[in-house]
Amino acid sequence: MNSRGTRVLRLDALARVEGEAAVHLRVQDGSVTGTRLRIYEPPRFFEALLTGRGHTEPPDITSRICGICPIAYQMSACQAIENACGVTVDGPLADLRRLLYCGEWIESHALHIYFLHAPDFLGCADVVELARDQRTSVERGLRIKQAGNAILEQLGGRPVHPVNVRVGGFHRTPAPDELRPLADRLRQARHDALETVRWVGAFDFPDAVCDHDLLALRDPGRYAIDSGTPTVMDPAPRDFPLSDFEEHVREEQVPHSTALTATLDRRRFLTGPLARYAISGRWLHPVAAEAARDAGLGDPAAGGVCDNPFRSIVVRAVEVVQAVEEALLIIDGYERPAWPAVEVPPREGTGVGATEAPRGLLYHRYALTGDGTLTGARIVPPTAQNQTAIEEDVRRAVQSRLDRDGPDADDDELTHLCERAIRNHDPCISCAAHFLDVTVERP
Repeated sequence: MNSRGTRVLRLDALARVEGEAAVHLRVQDGSVTGTRLRIYEPPRFFEALLTGRGHTEPPDITSRICGICPIAYQMSACQAIENACGVTVDGPLADLRRLLYCGEWIESHALHIYFLHAPDFLGCADVVELARDQRTSVERGLRIKQAGNAILEQLGGRPVHPVNVRVGGFHRTPAPDELRPLADRLRQARHDALETVRWVGAFDFPDAVCDHDLLALRDPGRYAIDSGTPTVMDPAPRDFPLSDFEEHVREEQVPHSTALTATLDRRRFLTGPLARYAISGRWLHPVAAEAARDAGLGDPAAGGVCDNPFRSIVVRAVEVVQAVEEALLIIDGYERPAWPAVEVPPREGTGVGATEAPRGLLYHRYALTGDGTLTGARIVPPTAQNQTAIEEDVRRAVQSRLDRDGPDADDDELTHLCERAIRNHDPCISCAAHFLDVTVERP
């Protein structure tokens, strides 16, 4: 800190997030004057890699973007290609896709809740320390994740980067008898998921308010996962066609990040669990809705909204209950389709697709020639959309601590608070395993 009361707080590497990123804050005279979430992983240029490929290839290629949520990329890619080719996948094939997506929600949310986020609320450095203190809880999280992985393995061929998904459906569909063992595991997962809601609902949450615009898919009559219309909470729901997505959500490059940042109608916005709960909470399964009420999230049927980003861990736990219940319903009513996939002959055109990845809305657009060659691709992941909202949450959290403790607030405490504010949103930057180094410049 210099005589003018300026100091710079640098978090050079974030722990317990999926990937590599850093935070840079400037504080002057007790006020946070600048916040930057710096994502510094090298860009991988997937959109350029897709150009010139055949129209059947995006699901397999885009699934490699993320090892935690490959199904989100596969489903959004399939939707966009099928949209361009004028094909609709429905019936049992659509049900199987939703079941596969439920598996991803279950395993991804369990990973975030137990391994990345819960240690923040329980005074633990990481899940290893948490397992020493609460072994039963961590074992419960492992069982939930294994149940989700079992769905991915059964329907996708393997739990990481599944290989059974194709444009139009699947390479192979299971017989009903093959899904029954999944139902046994899911019934145990239902019990574990409800225990998880009760567990995280009892955490001590810092005071915080999220007033960003909210964006999520809306699929009236059911909780949006694999389909729906983009909807803004503004403050009442306002829809726009998916074909107009890029007119509303604009991306731009910023100097401090290799990830693009986005605005919604020129405003900061948030996608993910808090947005989904606000927009689709009224359509939660009754068991999930009751769990939400018991955890203090309000009545989703009455339009309850969770506006504290630190409580997003509770919403994720409720979504695990939702995914388990949906998976059980699909398995119970499943009849094997006559064919594993519908034909998707290529045609010239542009198609769009969007689904709800565990971290938020994921958008794909592809342009095709008449023979199915891709001439353009656009992928807008949730973390790019959430980046400015995350920066604002970090700024507010640090400012609140400075207001409480004064301009000389402890650097280690500020560092930990920054990490917590970021982990609320489970940014998907790929898995990071190193610890945080902090440098405070004092000119």
